[in-house]
Amino acid sequence: MRLLTFKVNGQPKLGAEYDNHVLDLNQTCQLMLAEKGEPSPERLADALLPSDMVQFLQGGSRCLQTAYEAIEFLGKCKEESRQAVLFSKDEVDVLAPVVNPGKILCVGRNYKEHVREMKHSDLPEFPVLFAKFSNTIAAHNEPIPVSKHVTQFDYEAELAVVIGRSGRDIEKDKALDYVAGYMCLNDLSARDWQTRTPQWLQGKSFDKAAPMGPVLVTADEIPDPQTLEVRQWVNGELRQSAHTSQMIFDVITLVSYISQVMTLEPGDIIATGTPSGVGAGMNPKSFLKPGDTVRVEIERIGQLDNRIV
Repeated sequence: MRLLTFKVNGQPKLGAEYDNHVLDLNQTCQLMLAEKGEPSPERLADALLPSDMVQFLQGGSRCLQTAYEAIEFLGKCKEESRQAVLFSKDEVDVLAPVVNPGKILCVGRNYKEHVREMKHSDLPEFPVLFAKFSNTIAAHNEPIPVSKHVTQFDYEAELAVVIGRSGRDIEKDKALDYVAGYMCLNDLSARDWQTRTPQWLQGKSFDKAAPMGPVLVTADEIPDPQTLEVRQWVNGELRQSAHTSQMIFDVITLVSYISQVMTLEPGDIIATGTPSGVGAGMNPKSFLKPGDTVRVEIERIGQLDNRIV
């Protein structure tokens, strides 16, 4: 399933891509429950298929199964019922799939060639972890402002993992059971600020510096996250091209390792690191400037487009 968060008439909604349209899952669930004769379809739909992505993920397999049932039900509906819950993509504002994650956890130096291009002599023995905050969240097609204080604004195409179950000390052989799905993410980085101190936080935390989306592809559609091509274009020029099998620490390892540090919760995001080809690794260096367009593309997930302003 290809889930997304969208806004229509000022209200955020949980949706799914359906026949090149956006499907309001909660409203479809209400129709389905009313058809079954439920006395309070609105209230029950809010419990079974909430409009908030984090609440949906907290509902686990129950909510996922209800979403599949709602989509199947829609296929049997009359045209007037379908029109009430389907929107063309130009009718809605697409938001980041997870607009309110509890944590955005990022992994640095997780592709060998990227480690080399950044002039680090040794590969990391353990995952290099840092964080971003909610101020960095941006959506597909949302303009990304580059601060007047930044002179080296860089791009990083990454596979993002979205957690679906609470877990601590997760064993590797169970790690993928805690994954709800996957997204595209661009870990935009102010290199001149990142390198001011040994801690990277300040260079990773500028507003809207983590565009993500446009969809969350559920884990049942990607049973092995180490089988995906990752690419990034800048102004139509291919800059990054790699495969998730080239990660130093794979998704299973990252989920298990991070859960040894902290409890992972539904809606938490793990950005799994970027491959080589970043602007800071080029000769001469090539950083983003206002007017540039960036595109992250991940196989079987889709394209994330943003313009720098």
